[in-house]
Amino acid sequence: MELSTDDETDTAAVGVTTGFLARRLGVSPTTLRSWDRRYGLGPAVRVDGRHRRWTPDDVAMLQEMCRLTAAGLPPAEAARAAKESARGRVAASPALASRARTTARAGTGARTAEGTPPGTGLPTGDVAQECRGLTRAAVRLDAHAVQELLTAAVGTHGLTKAWEEVMVPALREVGRRWESSGDRHVEVERLMSWHVSATLLRVYVSAAGHEPPASASPVLLACVPGELHTLSLEALNAALAERRVPVLMLGAAVPPEALLAAVRRVGPPAVVLWSQSWSTANLPLARHLAATRWGVRGARTRSRIVLGGPGWGTEPGPGLLRPGHLAEALRLITAPDDRTPGTKAPARS
Repeated sequence: MELSTDDETDTAAVGVTTGFLARRLGVSPTTLRSWDRRYGLGPAVRVDGRHRRWTPDDVAMLQEMCRLTAAGLPPAEAARAAKESARGRVAASPALASRARTTARAGTGARTAEGTPPGTGLPTGDVAQECRGLTRAAVRLDAHAVQELLTAAVGTHGLTKAWEEVMVPALREVGRRWESSGDRHVEVERLMSWHVSATLLRVYVSAAGHEPPASASPVLLACVPGELHTLSLEALNAALAERRVPVLMLGAAVPPEALLAAVRRVGPPAVVLWSQSWSTANLPLARHLAATRWGVRGARTRSRIVLGGPGWGTEPGPGLLRPGHLAEALRLITAPDDRTPGTKAPARS
């Protein structure tokens, strides 16, 4: 963050201004004033009795307030805990975050079960609160809180739900802020993406310690040539590993000849091709892979081709499976396939 001369002067003197602190925490100045008025979370120092100056202790107290409210604790209770922590009577406790999540689930569980309300892209209940908390932590560049919230989401909901209802909405929100602010939030998007990737890798590494059946061929995951976005494939990679499905992850921008060579060498039951945008979608390549036969002479077969990502559109054509989300992709890949190779996937609901 680039500091102005005034900000540098404020920091070097008795504290930071309300505007500076609001930007650091990812909240509005009005929110800070409201917390001061309602809950007594005000600055220790006021210059000339009027201008707020927030000391490092004040900042730590408000960071704790942000963390607890992001985890779902009611603001009044979070304020009491933040003030007590600032006074040294209690430490910032993982138990408080656990209690906050329990409180949020108890108060909003019925709404969560209803799923996403018509006409919106946001989840409901405690999951929406988790998305907001994750986004706010990223905006204030609080890497520890981002990782803590991501780990808690996977532990609470499982990987698939955490990906679809917490990680993806939060990634979209920080991406929206980046696109609408003239690249001002690129550091926020990078921070969020890195920690999401680290969380997915941790799940994969944990699951990969269990040996798959020796005779099983791996599912092959790859981005099409020119495609560098891998997070969704990383999520699928981790989810398949959790289910003890062997996976071969090739990652970003795999050349056509490398894809074809891998299919012939490995003989995968399914190949997942990811395209984030229409400019990278390569239907001729997908159709060529769908027609490629492998195996011993007289018993050759073909891989199921699964097209992931918005780049492919909704109707890629016969012989290509087109899941709409992670859970559907898992079902198409792991369910026994009694259909003739090359048939179309069921219509999405």
